[in-house]
Amino acid sequence: MSGIILLHGASSSGKSTLARALQDRLDAPFWHYSIDHLRDAGVLPSARLARGDFAWQELRPAFFDGFHRSVAAFADAGNNLILEHILDTPGWLEQLAGLLTRHELLFVGVHCPLDELSRRERDRGDRPVGSAAADFEAVHRGLRYDVEVNSERGLEDNVARVLAAWRAPHRRSTFFDVAAERAGA
Repeated sequence: MSGIILLHGASSSGKSTLARALQDRLDAPFWHYSIDHLRDAGVLPSARLARGDFAWQELRPAFFDGFHRSVAAFADAGNNLILEHILDTPGWLEQLAGLLTRHELLFVGVHCPLDELSRRERDRGDRPVGSAAADFEAVHRGLRYDVEVNSERGLEDNVARVLAAWRAPHRRSTFFDVAAERAGA
């Protein structure tokens, strides 16, 4: 059984910064894995998508299905993961829960005020303008987390909160409960 710390929050909320800090402080090795890593490594045909040669909306379902299966493959092979994700599409949470049910998982809600999200989005320049605001309005709706962090508390406090939750005696993650509730609805 592998350990998975799933960081869930809006675009530009600080998931990557938190993941890198956790990676430096966890007692065991954890791989930091996200869609951004794949995009930045050139896995996606980004230039051709930008030119309109391919329609992202047509490619997106298969891409994320593969991404979710790859998360499970890494975990099933015995790798601990810090997974960054934005579960913004119906069915994704349930799919991941089904794929990861054998593993120890900590579901972390990563929060950031809207004005700060918008500032970070502008400063980064690699996100569609307005995506952070759209995420802010919807990303946490209807979810419960094992632990929640907020960028206003500062990185060290957030790391300490996640580490304390990870090191506490584990119980089944609320992630799996939320997935079961959604599947039954």
